[in-house]
Order: sequence, then structure tokens, then C-alpha cells
Amino acid sequence: MIKDTKIAVLIDGDNIPSKYISEMMEEITKYGTPTIKRIYGDWTKPHLSKWKNILLENAITPIQQYGYTTGKNATDSAMIIDAMDILYSEKVNSFCLVSSDSDFTKLATRLREAAMVVYGMGEKKTPNPFIVACDKFIYLEILANDDDENTKDEQGKKTKKTNLYNITPKVIKLLKNSVADAADEDGWAFLGDVGSLIIKKQPNFDSRNFGFQKLTPLFKSLPQFEMEQRDQTNGRFKLIYVKNKE
Repeated sequence: MIKDTKIAVLIDGDNIPSKYISEMMEEITKYGTPTIKRIYGDWTKPHLSKWKNILLENAITPIQQYGYTTGKNATDSAMIIDAMDILYSEKVNSFCLVSSDSDFTKLATRLREAAMVVYGMGEKKTPNPFIVACDKFIYLEILANDDDENTKDEQGKKTKKTNLYNITPKVIKLLKNSVADAADEDGWAFLGDVGSLIIKKQPNFDSRNFGFQKLTPLFKSLPQFEMEQRDQTNGRFKLIYVKNKE
């Protein structure tokens, strides 16, 4: 993450459940500082009333958008217009678009063409075109799972969740190909480079989808890979390298 990364967070209030907001805002701070935080919706509608306290707690500005015509989503248009105004203001260098709606696919593409980094957040029902239009896409469900990382077994003892979702052959192929693409002549690849390459290939890839907080324990759990720690020149940190097994 660049230290001076400033993020505009734009939320589709008609499309995102309020229960995710606290975890979502905490996740966004990993990538930069959310300097603009806006949520769009028709706040005259009763079903959006539960947002009030949540918005105050997270300093998110509600933007009123009336639904002018039945069956048309005016919220999307207002959010897109605001995004372009923010882009031309040059006050931020990243955007976080929070929606499960594919209508924002073109907006994400346009922002990236303008050299903006675009993070997407939405539920697992989000259509793939919007996901791949973002630099990185995060499923909101896994943020909720983070808070419930430790569960209790039948005897009441705390146990750590692992493998929340199956690691399919398709995922293994993605990992192996990415290691091979980033590897040196001896087949070893720096794990940080591998992780960056994986996200470029598949923006919605996240080790938390499989029950692991970080990429390192995910790779360590798989028999298809070798892992190796190497000392840095200054000796302060160890670098993790990974290699495909023959």
C-alpha cells in the first residue's frame, strides 16, 4: 500500500446490507485512507432507516436520490456521476465501489483507464463482469467470517476454522501457474510477487475464501508446493519463497 493512498468510497445503499459496513470500512483502511465516504439511496424509504446510526458511527455521508421512475435505479446514475466528478477533482488516487450490481462495470473500467486503482466490494452474487473490471474484489461475506474465526467444538473448546470452502483443481492450477510465471531459473518465486500476480489474473482471489487469513498458510497447507524462508540483507525480516513440486 502506498502511504499517501487516498480512497473515495462510494456505496450503493439500495444493494448492500447494512450489517457489513463496520467490517467493510475496517478492510478498506488496509489499502489506504478513505477520504471521501458516501452512500447513495432514497432515504425516504422505510427499509433504509436502519442505516442512520451506522452512518454516524462510520462518518459516511448519505446522498439522497429519489426514484423518479418505477423499475429504474436512479441511485446508480447518481453514484456514477459523483464518481466522475471526484475523478476530475484529483483529490483521490483510488476508488472503492461497494455494490453487487453489474451496472458499475463500465464505471470501474473507466476509472482504471484514468490510472485509478479500483477496489470492488460486494456479495458473492456479484456478476463476474464487475469483479474482473476491478483491480481487486473482496467478498463481503468473508469479512463477516473474520469475526467468527474461532468456533467451539462439541466439548465447548475453541477451534480454528480452516478450509471454509474447497480448494478446487482450478484454484490449484491458478496457484501453480502463477508460481511458475514469477519463478527464477531454479523455480523459486517470491511469495509477494506471486500474490500480486494472482490478483492481476483473478481480482476476487482471497486466501480468506478458503479459511486462511494470509497467503502463506494457504500455500503451506497444500502438498503441491515447497516453501522456504530466506534472510534479508539487513536481517530484519525473512522473505518467503515458494516452488512448485515436481
